[in-house]
Amino acid sequence: MWLPKKQPSNLIFIFLTPLVLISVIACIVLQAPELIASPSSLSWKSVGFFRSYSLISFKGNRNGIFNLVGQVETSSNEGSLHQKLVANERTDNNQSSPFEKKREEVVIKKYSRIERLEAILAKARSSIQEAARNKSLISNHEDPDYVPQGPVYRNANAFHRSYLEMERLFKIYVYEEGEPPIFHDGPCRSIYSTEGRLIHELERGNFYRTKDPDEALVYFLPFSVVVMVKYLYEPGSHNMHAIGRTVADYIDTVSGKYPFWNRTLGADHFMLSCHDWGPRSTSYVPQLYNNSIRVLCNANTSEGFNPLKDVSLPEVNLKTGELTGLIGGSSPSERSILAFFAGHLHGDIRYLLLQQWKEKDQDVQVYEEVPKNVSYESMLKKSKFCLCPSGYEVASPRVVEAIYAECVPVLISDGYVPPMSDVLNWETFSVFVEVKDIPNLKKILMDISQEQYLRMYERVKQVQRHFVVNGPPKRFDLFHMMIHSIWLRRLNMRIHD
Repeated sequence: MWLPKKQPSNLIFIFLTPLVLISVIACIVLQAPELIASPSSLSWKSVGFFRSYSLISFKGNRNGIFNLVGQVETSSNEGSLHQKLVANERTDNNQSSPFEKKREEVVIKKYSRIERLEAILAKARSSIQEAARNKSLISNHEDPDYVPQGPVYRNANAFHRSYLEMERLFKIYVYEEGEPPIFHDGPCRSIYSTEGRLIHELERGNFYRTKDPDEALVYFLPFSVVVMVKYLYEPGSHNMHAIGRTVADYIDTVSGKYPFWNRTLGADHFMLSCHDWGPRSTSYVPQLYNNSIRVLCNANTSEGFNPLKDVSLPEVNLKTGELTGLIGGSSPSERSILAFFAGHLHGDIRYLLLQQWKEKDQDVQVYEEVPKNVSYESMLKKSKFCLCPSGYEVASPRVVEAIYAECVPVLISDGYVPPMSDVLNWETFSVFVEVKDIPNLKKILMDISQEQYLRMYERVKQVQRHFVVNGPPKRFDLFHMMIHSIWLRRLNMRIHD
């Protein structure tokens, strides 16, 4: 049979076409090696560690990734979260290629949400530490409202820097679960007013609140122990299990719905209470008791209050809900009474005080009931020193009452941590008297010279702004100072994946 003869050119074309395609693909790959990076070619290099700040470290779960490509600039003061991922082009040490490029470094930074927040906090810590090195008694930061200064602050410059960083960075997420009045509500008058005022302002969201839980630095558990006692406690039963179970159920709810509680075992969560049972109510959830930031009026170290993580909340008795008539007092020359106290028998310390001094001395005027036709507030305003003994619990509204009346507070307690102690130097504007020294009270106060008293008097007037309850809040007032105390506790922990 006859067949047509194949053309050599067709055979050559068929043979060479695959070779050409393979060569083209090889050239593209060799000329762009940075597009291909196997896991074995990547290595992490730490470029800094924040060593000089005492941190509590919590391991979290990765929650979303953000990729940043390019060199990550860091300083030695920034945290270990600042790292760079270096992907080096792999080359064959035994071969060379005309298409081989010079060895180059591709820097890829992968930030989780947690890492982004912690990197921001690392810079804030560094900034505050730098400010703390300035030992001047006056802040060198400009401020249109107030510039902290003087010995009433442990470090005026560091406090001011920290406060400004808080205003710039701090974000709080308020859980929306739960129904009023037990949740999202609280009394805004009476002896528990600070609890209700803080809950109210956090709920309003004019300051610090964020609706995005992923950008929050702390999470607020908006339950009110005061209201729980009103609705859940059976009077006379001395049984608070219903309150404790409600707190535990609430934690179960938010920890089951959101990842944030489990991520840190509650360490970046806070609750607040001005009721005596506030600390006990948290004991029904060990992680809440041991890890979380508890903002408590009953700031008693003998009952588990931990100043490193918990916040001392001032007790303010706003009988009408207003400050009218409470702020201000007589000048030092018009204060004729050395020391004053009036209050019912309420605990061992008051028993000793009343036993020793009740209606026995014109200089140290101690009463169980204020004399008729004399107002309690007027007595505060014409006394040099105001006695603030603990009752059954350590907190007393008399501390803030004294500061409002510009009367030097005399703290008589065991285990009490005064509010804002990490910022304010209480020894410069108040007097601490041990319980055993109650019989020597008059001598202790008489030994304070007039010059020293005048300095303390002026310092009480200076710190007064930090204890005033404003509506709406004003910078550096009680609301903002309590938020600042929470901010400091959050700075003292680091969360990482």
